[in-house]
Amino acid sequence: MSRITANPKILGGKPVIKGTRISVEFILELLASDVSESEILQDYPHLSKEDISACLRYAANSLKNDIYLELEAA
Repeated sequence: MSRITANPKILGGKPVIKGTRISVEFILELLASDVSESEILQDYPHLSKEDISACLRYAANSLKNDIYLELEAA
């Protein structure tokens, strides 16, 4: 995960793409909003395909050990 870093002085410690102030969360939100990888790269030319892939890997790894509980509707 050398492309993703977190620093308390940058975006409050959110994970970001190294060397940028672009958060993993922001990239995931773009992808979830049907913005294509090519559109992201066009809008942010300093990013690479590997940066976007690193965001997806980071998110996947973050969820590996989570425990999910079924909640009743209120």
